[in-house]
Amino acid sequence: MISFSQVTKRYPGGNEALSGVNFSIEQGELVFLTGHSGAGKSTLLKLIAAIERPTSGMVSVSGQNVGRLSRHAIPYLRRNIGLVFQDHKLLFDRNVIENVLLPLDIAGFDRREALRRARAVIDKVGLLQREKANPISLSGGEQQRLCIARALVSRPALLLADEPTGNLDAGYAADIMTMFRDFNQVGTTLVIATHDDRAIIALGGRALKLDHGKVTEVSA
Repeated sequence: MISFSQVTKRYPGGNEALSGVNFSIEQGELVFLTGHSGAGKSTLLKLIAAIERPTSGMVSVSGQNVGRLSRHAIPYLRRNIGLVFQDHKLLFDRNVIENVLLPLDIAGFDRREALRRARAVIDKVGLLQREKANPISLSGGEQQRLCIARALVSRPALLLADEPTGNLDAGYAADIMTMFRDFNQVGTTLVIATHDDRAIIALGGRALKLDHGKVTEVSA
């Protein structure tokens, strides 16, 4: 489903976030990205989602060379990808349920079915009592849970998550990882960047270790 072939990402000023990276991820896999801060985990996820483009090499997702997609084609790619990033990218002019409904509105879902799905996933992340709240009034952990609900509501084929439990207490972190495992068990491909060794032990899957922009270890 995902393939990196000799992928390098260099930013202005010469900073090389990734250098000659090669790996592949099959449909339905659960893969963790591990490594020190600055190892290239976030950059790698952004390349998969076509938020960034590689300086050289090829990133392929579902048979498409995402580094060469036109701007018009990128939204269609992302319809099948759930994104959980550390900066959340929430819409602060919309309340909780409106943020979660957004992917379903874009996809043209029937309003009644969209509301049913949105409330179900909001309940799963423990925010049902706050569905009318503005995101600005939520704590950092609640905003993170809202971001996760929005990413999961469309039941994407691929979920990319960058430190998804970093702002959550142990109880909610365990609940979110259980949700991720459930989605993986019904076929969703998950790529999760994390420092949380407990999550890796609990969920299993495969780990790719990044070190200064290189994949140095692949472990089962």
